[in-house]
Amino acid sequence: MSTTMPWIDVHQHTQSLTWNEREAFDISGCRATVMIGASYYWSPYRPVSAEDVRFLWDDAIRRAARFDDAHFYEQYVAIGIHTWSRVTDPESALAHLPDYCDLDAVVAVGEIGIDSSQHTHQWDLDEQRAVVREQFSIADEAGLPVIVHTPGGKDTVSDQYTDYYEELDADFPAAHFEPETAKRAALGIDLELVDDVGIPEERVLIDHADETIVADVLETTDCYLGFSIGSPWFRGVNADLVATVIEEYGSERILVDTDMLGAMKHDPYTMKRLILDLRRLGVSRADIRNVVYENPRDLLDL
Repeated sequence: MSTTMPWIDVHQHTQSLTWNEREAFDISGCRATVMIGASYYWSPYRPVSAEDVRFLWDDAIRRAARFDDAHFYEQYVAIGIHTWSRVTDPESALAHLPDYCDLDAVVAVGEIGIDSSQHTHQWDLDEQRAVVREQFSIADEAGLPVIVHTPGGKDTVSDQYTDYYEELDADFPAAHFEPETAKRAALGIDLELVDDVGIPEERVLIDHADETIVADVLETTDCYLGFSIGSPWFRGVNADLVATVIEEYGSERILVDTDMLGAMKHDPYTMKRLILDLRRLGVSRADIRNVVYENPRDLLDL
């Protein structure tokens, strides 16, 4: 039945959520979640260091163990260097990443990927490319899947820049990409790196999808496509879009996650509401189960 269907959330920032919100996952049928150990770099008072990154990884792993004790779903972790802010000496963190990938709690590398703008200090595109490529390579060696963050917004990269960022960095660079959607431009580079490294595409999740990249992923790659449905007011993604894509492409390589974050408006019952909304829209129970449970389980090899 739709009301008792289990689900797995492969992308959420659980460390920023409350005990009550995690209990809501228990109540609504959650079987497992993946905490993004890359976390959310929002420290305009100083650059992000490699030591900061490793602290975030260690903190996520410690919290995951505690959440496992307190709740009825399995808490896993994804580890990676996010490109939302330039990291000083990223090589230091990358040198330790293979050791983290060997931990039982770590089931993916992520979230990683090229981004068009950063929250604190700008990160040169070539430097981003090198860091993202190395993480694909480490994931490939470890046999882990990769969760790929794609930038938000359908506007151009230059339109995303604001006075807030300019005040933090007087040497603000020109737009990284030509005026097309930042999401498609970043995705193109990410897919080039996937091909360059040779990591199997079926172990790659292209996340935060919207209608602009559906065909790019499902028609030209074997990657999974993820819709982050936790903030429809922010990403413009809802059950109607997910149902439409399932109808056109089938459910075999589609999954949904929440990208739930304590700093943003969210609903801990998002996944359960989506299950019910998809059923009301006529999506079969088998297809719904694929996108909320079977595909996440297969991707993560749980």
